[in-house]
Amino acid sequence: MERTMTVRDLCALHTHLLDSDIQILENLSTNLPLIADLNKANVFIDCPVREGKHAIVVAEACGHSVKSVYDHPVVGKFAYEAFEPAVFYVLRTGKDMFVNRALTQEGAMVQQSVVPIKGECNRVIAVLIMEKVIHEEPVSFNQFDRQDQQNSLVPEFIEESIFLINNQNRLVYTNPAAINLVSEICLTDCVLGESIFDYFPGFADVLASKEDILMKEMNIGKKIIQIKKFHLGNKNSNETFIIIRDLTELRDKERELISKSVAIREIHHRVKNNLQTVASLLRLQMRLGAPEESKPHLLVSLNRVLSISSVYEIILASSQVDHVDLLELIRKIGDMIVHTEGQARQCLSIEYRGELHSIDSDIGISVALVVNELIHNCVKHAFKEGTEGNITVCLQKDGPELELQVRDDGIGYSPAVKPSLGLDIIRMTVENDLDGEFSIQRIKEGTLASVRFPYKR
Repeated sequence: MERTMTVRDLCALHTHLLDSDIQILENLSTNLPLIADLNKANVFIDCPVREGKHAIVVAEACGHSVKSVYDHPVVGKFAYEAFEPAVFYVLRTGKDMFVNRALTQEGAMVQQSVVPIKGECNRVIAVLIMEKVIHEEPVSFNQFDRQDQQNSLVPEFIEESIFLINNQNRLVYTNPAAINLVSEICLTDCVLGESIFDYFPGFADVLASKEDILMKEMNIGKKIIQIKKFHLGNKNSNETFIIIRDLTELRDKERELISKSVAIREIHHRVKNNLQTVASLLRLQMRLGAPEESKPHLLVSLNRVLSISSVYEIILASSQVDHVDLLELIRKIGDMIVHTEGQARQCLSIEYRGELHSIDSDIGISVALVVNELIHNCVKHAFKEGTEGNITVCLQKDGPELELQVRDDGIGYSPAVKPSLGLDIIRMTVENDLDGEFSIQRIKEGTLASVRFPYKR
């Protein structure tokens, strides 16, 4: 006997969810029957699949006092954006959608409400869906005169090609876009009453599928098309809708973007390698020919180069072409400085606080320089030799701005101290490159340096 797939099985197979996220969904799924009874409805949990194009049903329940919207279980079935746009709107935005109409996996029209399910860092990991039957009988083509359909303005202006076929797979309606598609691909006229297989022999598998709703991409000649197949209106109808969208131009543009993305990543890779080469030369100079009094200055320059290099390392390690996660960048730079410059002090520690914020790589380079100088100043000037020290780096969003705070519990900043190159670099970078503000002050326990700049995604 085949084992029923659990929420964890489906999530592990189709999604990129963390184990903690899956645990949240497992806990929620145990309460679905109660939610369904309370609302007298069908309720579901849908998760986005790895590819991001569809969603998958990982749990379902139906209230005991109502008839289910579905004739068969739908756990493990895919949900498509074309038929359930509210689900994908909520997945992308995290906003609620109530009393929306949708088409079920079995072709029935329902009243649908959708709310987000959030995991770590307030990230939307799935949606909770409630569906109720719409008791009004949906309008079908059989209720209209065929001549009225042909004169209808709605399908005339739709860019997608629309074919309505009967139970013998013969055409009973086509819109102008469908006529043009047949003419372009088959070099012949589209005639009502003819079999759709006369024009598209490859549709046999699509129409033979037992799925009431099917979405598929396929190649016909030099064209790439998307096919949507579903029964019209009620489940007893013997007519089937086929909607074809030409994706050729879209896929060509996607390939072009992918090529550009590959080129950009290659440039990032070369820049990172060049910076690593400069860093290696500085290390070699420190080991072989630099006077002892020059080594601290070379080490500062080395860390500046490595801080900029960190931006490109993070970009190349992620799926994004030209954005970097700011908190990850700060952690990478901070750990590097504490390890290289503060390694003799076993009692020096650094802590990071904040949320994930993605920024443009150009801004990331400027922030990397600022972070390098701030943490370097803490390590070098805030603590006496042999004393314990704590550095805290906090990143937070304040309205349209990001605020970066670097705090230490050392001897405290003195405004009377002669300005250093590091502070000059911070001020110039913040004001000129980040269009922000920089402040540094002595506090009760140590020093607080703060940088504020506009948050540009």
